[in-house]
Amino acid sequence: MTDTPGWASPGSPSPEGREPGASGPAGSAGRPGPAEPAQQPGAGPQGPGGKWSEEQPPPGQWSAPTGAPSPEQAPPPPPGPGWGAPQPGGPVPGGYGGPPAGGPPPGYGGPGVPGPYPAWGGGWGGPPPAAKPGVIPLRPLGVGEILDGAVSTMRTYWRTVLGIALAVAVLTETGLVLLQGFVLDDALGTTSLDSRNATPDEVFRALRTTMIGTGLVTVVSVAAIIVATALLTTITSRAVLGRPVTTGEAWREARPQLPRLAGLLILLGLIVAGVVVAGALPGLLVLLTGGSEAGGAALLALGVLAGVVVAGWLAIRYNLAAPALMLERQSITKAMSRSARLVRGSWWRVLGIQLLAGLIANIVSSIVTIPFAAVGAAVSGDDMGNILATGNGHVGWAFLIIRGIGSLIGTTLTLPISAGVTVLLYIDQRIRREALDLELARAAGVQGYGAGPVPGS
Repeated sequence: MTDTPGWASPGSPSPEGREPGASGPAGSAGRPGPAEPAQQPGAGPQGPGGKWSEEQPPPGQWSAPTGAPSPEQAPPPPPGPGWGAPQPGGPVPGGYGGPPAGGPPPGYGGPGVPGPYPAWGGGWGGPPPAAKPGVIPLRPLGVGEILDGAVSTMRTYWRTVLGIALAVAVLTETGLVLLQGFVLDDALGTTSLDSRNATPDEVFRALRTTMIGTGLVTVVSVAAIIVATALLTTITSRAVLGRPVTTGEAWREARPQLPRLAGLLILLGLIVAGVVVAGALPGLLVLLTGGSEAGGAALLALGVLAGVVVAGWLAIRYNLAAPALMLERQSITKAMSRSARLVRGSWWRVLGIQLLAGLIANIVSSIVTIPFAAVGAAVSGDDMGNILATGNGHVGWAFLIIRGIGSLIGTTLTLPISAGVTVLLYIDQRIRREALDLELARAAGVQGYGAGPVPGS
C-alpha cells in the first residue's frame, strides 16, 4: 500500500477524490501504471484538485524555496524525541524536504518562531563554576559574597574567632565600666561640666580626670583591637584556603607584625585627626584673635566639614593597609601605598561595602545591647530617658554591669564581621587587579582551576 497518510503529499486529492477519467502517464484511469514515476520531493499540485506535472526535475536537483537555507546548508538538527518524529530541514509527511518559505526552520533560533528545539547556543550554561576551597569562591566577589564570607569564617572557625573577639570585648567593656563607675561618676558628680555655677578650677579638674581615665581605656582598647585585627586577618586568610587554624598558630604567625601594625593604626589615627584639626584651625584662630564671631563660627564650621571630608577620603584610601601589612609582610609606608593602589578606581565601592558592613554591625549590636540596657535601667531604678537625655553619667552599678554584658556580647559578634570584610575586600581587589585567585588556587591545591562568571557587585 502506497496511499497511506504518511506518504501522501499535502494538498493532493485522495484516491477516492480523483476526477473520473484521470490517468497517469502510463497507466489506466484512476491508478498509476507500473511505469509511473515515484513522487518527487518538493513536487506540488498545480492547484486544488490538479494533476502532477508531466515534467519533473531530475532527482537530487530540487532546491529549497527562496529565502530559506537548503538542506545541504542547514546545520544538522539535534536528535528528535523519538522514532519517526519530524526533523527540522528533513523529510516530513508528504515528501517535502525543505523548510517553509519566509524564515528558518523551527528550533533554529528564528525570531518569534516556536520550535521543538532551542536556538543554537540556548543550552550552553557558561563557564564552569569557580573553585571554592574555603569560605569564598576564587574569583572576583560580589557584595553579598564578601559579607557571607565574613560570616562563614566566624561560623566555621567559631571557637577561635569568638574566643579572640570575646577576649577583646572583655578588656574593652571592663575598662569602660570601671571608667564610668569610678572616674566619670565621681568627677561629674562633684562638678557638672554644663553647670553655670562651676568655677574654672572645678571644670579643669573634672576635665583632667575624665581625659586621664578616657586615655587609659583608649590605650587598652586600641591595643586589644590591634591584636584582634592581626589574629583575625590571619584566620580569615587561612579560611579562604579552607585550612584550619588555632589561636596559637594565628598568634605565632601574626606576632612579628604586631609592632608595625600598631604603628600603622596609630599613624592613620593621627593623620585623620590632624586633617580635621587643620581644617578647624583657621576658624579657631579667628575666634581667639577677637575677630567677627559670626565669621569665625562660619569659617570653623566650613573648616571642620572640609577636614571631615578629606579625612574620610584618606580613611578609605588606606583602608586596606592593615591586611596588606599583615599578609604581604610589608612596612608601614609600603602597606599604605599598596592600599592606595588597590583602592584606586574602586574608592566608592570600598566605601559602600564598608558602610554596609558597619550598618549591619551596628544593627546587630543595637539589637543585643538595647534590651540589656533596658533591663539594667529597670533593675537599678534609674530613669532610662533621663540617662539618654542628660548623659551626665550618674548611673548605678547594676545598670553599668548589665549594659556592659550586652555590649560585650554585641562586640563579640560584630568585631569578626568588620575585620573579615576588610580582609576579604583586600583579597577581592587583588583578585580583580593581580589575578590572586590563581595563586590562591595553587596554594589550596586545586586541580584544573578555571575562573567562573563574575557576579554583579
